[in-house]
Amino acid sequence: MEAKAHIQLFHQYFFNLPPDDDYIRWTLGKAMYMADGTALKQKQAMDENGFYSDIISSSAVCTVMCDSIRFDGNERKFTYYGTQLIKRRSRDQKRSLVTTGYIESVPRTQNNPHGLMITGWRTIENKDLDY
Repeated sequence: MEAKAHIQLFHQYFFNLPPDDDYIRWTLGKAMYMADGTALKQKQAMDENGFYSDIISSSAVCTVMCDSIRFDGNERKFTYYGTQLIKRRSRDQKRSLVTTGYIESVPRTQNNPHGLMITGWRTIENKDLDY
């Protein structure tokens, strides 16, 4: 149960983004305490592709809703299924979001109270959905 809470919270920090540069930096910083370098690589790729600057310049609001999380306690592998909503002034965009990775135990800290680390994280699906 704690692993699923960690996975859900990480995705909220990583994908719930208002058009506020300071808040985006803060929330992504919180997410980075919960995952290894694979999350940092994805964040950097999204930054290089202009994702965050587009959110700010278009006054978009991104939210993610968790549909389900599959967690294999033996392999410590998870698959996260969610729906991402990007609301812009011009149009709304609804996307499916599926990510996968592993969970490792680490010491609990103030920044990582679950004492878990997401490793090998990657997005396996992020496609537009019809309304």
